[in-house]
Amino acid sequence: MVKKVQMIAIIMLLCMGSCSKSTITVKSPVLTANDVPTLTEADENFETQLIFLLDSPAQQNAGFELSTENYTAEAGKDYISFKNEPITIEAGQTQVEFPVTIMGDNRVEETEEFFINILNPTEMQLKKSVISITIADDDYADLVIPDKGYYTPETYTGMELIWQDEFSGTTINEGNWTFETGTGSNGWGNNELQYYKKENTFLREGNLVIEARKENFNGRNYTSSRMITQNKFDFKYGRVDIRAVLPYGQGIWPALWMLGANFSSVGWPACGEIDIVELIGGGEKDSRIYGTAHWADDAGKLASYGGKYNLNTGIFNDEFHVFSIIWSSSRITWYVDDIEYHVIDTSPSELSEFQNNFFLICNVAVGGNWPESPDASTVFPQRMIIDYIRIFQNK
Repeated sequence: MVKKVQMIAIIMLLCMGSCSKSTITVKSPVLTANDVPTLTEADENFETQLIFLLDSPAQQNAGFELSTENYTAEAGKDYISFKNEPITIEAGQTQVEFPVTIMGDNRVEETEEFFINILNPTEMQLKKSVISITIADDDYADLVIPDKGYYTPETYTGMELIWQDEFSGTTINEGNWTFETGTGSNGWGNNELQYYKKENTFLREGNLVIEARKENFNGRNYTSSRMITQNKFDFKYGRVDIRAVLPYGQGIWPALWMLGANFSSVGWPACGEIDIVELIGGGEKDSRIYGTAHWADDAGKLASYGGKYNLNTGIFNDEFHVFSIIWSSSRITWYVDDIEYHVIDTSPSELSEFQNNFFLICNVAVGGNWPESPDASTVFPQRMIIDYIRIFQNK
């Protein structure tokens, strides 16, 4: 009996040992990828190497796939894309490299980012599945932000700040702004020559920059940008302060202005228009700005009333100025650097457009009926630089 018990015990121990060996698993190596420092764009394409490491040698060939994903950087413009690109780390090895091509250009752009996804790993585990690559721009050496100019206060007695954009982030706040693109009907109604696109607007040193370029794009010889707050912000009455540097030159037409929020339903000029500031560039005109109101008269025809202001010395591209309006139920008054230069009485019933809400527009046009076309004297690129936009209302 004792021998029988001993035999059973031996068999159980052997079984336990056998079962234990059968459940042993070999841990898969873990894949890590190097952190890619911020890359500085060049004028020509260049490669950066992604380095992938296993924490232990592969027991057999291990693999994964790589695919790019747009974020603020775009494939074909900022980098060369790839999809499900197979990568193999051979048995006994721990490292593999893969080149990524960053595309060069000579345009001023924001810092941009894209992603590389690590997919379908075999014979390995992933420590992370996404690599972020940031591209900093190198094309703003000629962009000089003036360090002088006029400021307005951040508060006014009896008023409250209801909306502002200080342009102090790294990307444009599209919760505030929509980019209008294309050529518009009949060159936005003025025979303008530019194609508006988002890429011509960027942030630099706490400022918004809208850049007009001489380049061929979609059948046009010039590009620029146009931003609006329509359906995102509109208001009625108050003070608007815009601190900006205006571009210059024949055929250049910067504008900071407003349209009635009912524009989509009643059209122009029935919606009303308030031009906070416009400049028609070229020679002595670079030192002159305009403030104008447009509306539909009782017969439904366009009516306008505008004023202008001339600098005693220099041009509006030399330094920052603050362009303002104070708008009430009875009048609109225009200012530059807190100097009043134009006013309109809006109390007549014919000007009822100005008792409604308005939204903001910022753009730089090239050519058109008013400024006419650029000529050999016009320098490109031209830039409107906006430090801040602030809107106040009475408490």
